[in-house]
Amino acid sequence: MAELLQYVITGIAVGMVYALIALGFALVWKSSSVANLALGQLVLVSSWFTYGMLVQAKLPYWIGLPLTIIFAIFLGWIIERLTLRPLIAQPILSLITVTLGVGYFLEGLVTFIWPVSVAALPTLFPQEPIRIGPAIVSQEYVWAAVISLVLFGLLSLFFKYHKMGIAMRATADDQLAVQACAIPVTSVFSMSWIFACIVAAIGGILISSIGGITHGLVDTGLKSFSVVILGGLDSFIGCMVAGPIIGLCENLGGGYLTSIIGSGIKDIIPFIIIIVVMVFKPYGLFGEERIERI
Repeated sequence: MAELLQYVITGIAVGMVYALIALGFALVWKSSSVANLALGQLVLVSSWFTYGMLVQAKLPYWIGLPLTIIFAIFLGWIIERLTLRPLIAQPILSLITVTLGVGYFLEGLVTFIWPVSVAALPTLFPQEPIRIGPAIVSQEYVWAAVISLVLFGLLSLFFKYHKMGIAMRATADDQLAVQACAIPVTSVFSMSWIFACIVAAIGGILISSIGGITHGLVDTGLKSFSVVILGGLDSFIGCMVAGPIIGLCENLGGGYLTSIIGSGIKDIIPFIIIIVVMVFKPYGLFGEERIERI
C-alpha cells in the first residue's frame, strides 16, 4: 500500500510539472496556431542556464533564479521576433518547421556550452522527506506540485482579468477583431512565446531539482506534448487535468511493469497514450472539436 501511494503522489507531482510545461505549448497554439516543437529544448536550455548561474557562476538563489526568468523572457522575445515574425502569413508548415529548427539549434548550443552530459542543481528545497500516510516522499515532489498549481492559478487569473490576457484569449478566437480594436497581434504573439519560455524554464528547474540535469530533458518536452494531446491543443483546463494523468500512468507503469517488460516502458507510456488518444479522441478531452464541411 505504501509503495502504491508513493507512486501515485510522485506521479501526480511530476505530472503537474508536465502540465505547466504543456501550458506553454497551449499558449502559443491558441494565440498563433503554431505548434511549438522546440518545447523540450526550451526546458533543456533553461535548466542548463540555471546550472550556469547557480553552480558555475556561484550566484545566490535570489539572484540566479530571477536571472533565469529574465533569460527566458529574452529567449521568448528573440525567438518570436527573429524567427517567427518574418514568417507571418506564410504556410503554417513553415512556421512549425522553423520551431523544429530552433529546437535543434538550442540543443546544439547547449552541447557546445555545457559539454558534460549530467549535472545537478544545488539544493533548492528542504531535504528531509515527509510522510503522507504510509508513504515517504521527497519534498522536491511536493514543492514541484504546489508551485505548478500556484502558477496555474496565477496564469488563470491573468488570462481572465488582465488586459493582455484578455487580448491573448481574443486573438485565439478572431485575430481580425483584435486588430480592429487597435491591439497589435504581433505583440500578442510575442507575449505568448515569452510566457511559453517562462513556464518551460520554471518546469525545467522543478524537474531538474528532482532528477538532475541531463540532455534527456528534451524528452520532458515531448512528454508534455502528450499532455497537450490528451487534454486538447487549445485547452488550459485540459493541460491541468491531463498532466497528472500522464504522470500517474508513467509512474505506475514504470513501477509495476519494469520487471515484466523492461526499464524502457516508463519512457514510452506517454507516447502510447498519444497514439491511443489520436485514434479514439483526436481533439483530446477538452479540445474544441472543429467540423469542416466539404
